[in-house]
Amino acid sequence: MQYSPRNITIACNHKSLTHFGGIYFFHEFLRVLQIRNFLSQSLRYSRPNHRYSISQMILALVYPLVLGLDRLETASFLRSNGTFQYLTGLPSFPDPQTLRRFLLQAPESFWRQLHVVNDRLLQHFIHEPDHRSRLIFDLDSTVVTVFGHQEEAAVGYNPRYRGKRSYNPLLCVETNSTYLWDAELRPGNAGTWDGSIELLDSCFTNLPPDIREIRLRADSGFGFNPVLQALEQQSVDYVVVARMTKGLKAMLPGLRYEPVNRTWEMAEFHYRPHGWPHARRFCVARRFIADDTTDTLFSLGRHVYRVWVTNMSLTPAGLWHFYDGRATIERRIAELREDFALHRIPTRSFVSNALYLEIIRLAYNLVTAFQRTCLQQSWQNLTLSRLRFKLFLIPGELIRPQNRPLLRLRQSSMLQDLANDIMRKLGRIKPIQA
Repeated sequence: MQYSPRNITIACNHKSLTHFGGIYFFHEFLRVLQIRNFLSQSLRYSRPNHRYSISQMILALVYPLVLGLDRLETASFLRSNGTFQYLTGLPSFPDPQTLRRFLLQAPESFWRQLHVVNDRLLQHFIHEPDHRSRLIFDLDSTVVTVFGHQEEAAVGYNPRYRGKRSYNPLLCVETNSTYLWDAELRPGNAGTWDGSIELLDSCFTNLPPDIREIRLRADSGFGFNPVLQALEQQSVDYVVVARMTKGLKAMLPGLRYEPVNRTWEMAEFHYRPHGWPHARRFCVARRFIADDTTDTLFSLGRHVYRVWVTNMSLTPAGLWHFYDGRATIERRIAELREDFALHRIPTRSFVSNALYLEIIRLAYNLVTAFQRTCLQQSWQNLTLSRLRFKLFLIPGELIRPQNRPLLRLRQSSMLQDLANDIMRKLGRIKPIQA
């Protein structure tokens, strides 16, 4: 039996080790993309302290999000990691107060500039790796609870912390590419569809010219006439869960239903609720309740119902199947909240927090673009937490044989093949033009 070693001496003097050896691949993606040059030419923000450029400050906020350091104070861990700074090209890492001051002192116009930067990034990558002619938008909101006195935070719908003040961000995700197409920070007491028309206008303005078809899915919080009119004016095909008004409820039992499987039956009809300028198409699915068990869907008599309003020509069963694809947005929202620190509010200023949301959007879309363009197919749907575990948080050692930098990772033929594949795909990426 082999004995364990004894009397081992510990020396904490190795300056070339890092927990984040795999982040070099993401940095190389940003370098080939020329993201620093793009940010420098696209953003204007006059500051008294020029120790760090604007592009360096933006990346100093992006990297901690990617690495899972979800608070500005936690990001200070990178200040003592010289190898990380060398691999990412940062001369040093800003302290937390510098990062927070950068957010607080930024004017509202800077948020708008960064919004345009995010839009340009989407236009650059939406056709990678394959050309797209159709986009599918999923619209939803989420609750971000605050524990302090943040500006414009208010008491609203909050299922987890009832009575707590919160924000209510509105999010639009493109389903097939999983890009966060747009985001808007709102007070916690905002109605579900408040600001959705402005957000949709922003989404449609950002469309590449060769996109021929737009489809949109949303829940009942967006089933109001102004939202539907805005979609129809833009020739968008939509499926929205219908609001269960008294008039709509009264029509459901008398419809002629046809079975679509052993459990559900469906019908369609045209209906004009009060205040709508014209009738719209509705599709309804119902299921018989065999016993007195509780069901989360809307129930009426001995049936539970699901109702949608739409302008699409799909069959009722096809419409139901298409809408159920919207379930993926819940996974994206959970990833934004937990992996990209959407639930962390860094400042008390509403404008600064809205700017931070744009930085989260930038980090999310850059990671998504890296996955879609540089990683193999089986890695493209990994959440950021899984991607950290498998790639970004691989320990590394930086050595300089013959005065040439060499990043040494763990011995693995699979990792070597992955590194070679990433570097090969990086050679095909085109820089983003300012």
